[in-house]
Amino acid sequence: MKDKKELILERWINKQKAEDNYFNADEQQQDSEELLDAFLSALDDHNIDDRNAREFDKVYEILMGISVSRAKRGFSPRETGVYLFSLKESLLETLAEGIGDPEKLYTDSLKVSKIIDNMTILTFEGYIKGREDVIARQTDEITEISTPVIRVWDGVVALPIIGTLDSSRTQVIMENLLVQIVETGSTIAILDISGVPAMDTLVAQHLIKTVSATRLLGAECIISGIRPEIAQIVVHLGIDLSNIITKSTLANALQTAFNMLQLEVNKKKGITPNN
Repeated sequence: MKDKKELILERWINKQKAEDNYFNADEQQQDSEELLDAFLSALDDHNIDDRNAREFDKVYEILMGISVSRAKRGFSPRETGVYLFSLKESLLETLAEGIGDPEKLYTDSLKVSKIIDNMTILTFEGYIKGREDVIARQTDEITEISTPVIRVWDGVVALPIIGTLDSSRTQVIMENLLVQIVETGSTIAILDISGVPAMDTLVAQHLIKTVSATRLLGAECIISGIRPEIAQIVVHLGIDLSNIITKSTLANALQTAFNMLQLEVNKKKGITPNN
């Protein structure tokens, strides 16, 4: 098989082209050549029946890298499995041409099949790892997008919170808010929780921590979006928010911020939005 490496690679690539509608000639040929070269370099008469031999460590490392990469690019476990099965077919076809003894051919084919089947099982582990990486990255991106800090006025920033708060998300909220307070030189921060579905002791603790961190930078914090049902839950749970300024709407919180900054906003008569 080592002497027939080029033939095996050619057969494997042709099978991939026939089975893969999204075949990328340059990328997949490079991956396939690297994997096949490592596999044939590691294979010898002493370890052909030992799929756990240390010589195959590099092969498995390359295979895991390919599996993770394919998972991130949207390949299914079945597609990656077929990718390895087509390698097995190419190896067995070449093996059949070089061994005339049916009994020896059967024995050696069985040994090669066991090694490739073990490699195929590893691709599922690679797929899971690849998808976990994608999910983790998307979770971080969604968390980042869902916690925008908005500069609504000179000296005033607002952070609308949507969804449930947990420890990791609270940390992101706190970091983003504190960074914006420093960068904009704001003295008032508004946390709008109208998009928070429920309030419990844990959520309240997260909010209190955020308010405390904001005050350490010399800024006052206002919590807006306190709906009637949220207010009832806060009272029922005995959560003390008495030392925090709270408002029912973001508009009320903004008006309070203007008053604290001694600002007054007046509508000029005779001017329409189109003008």
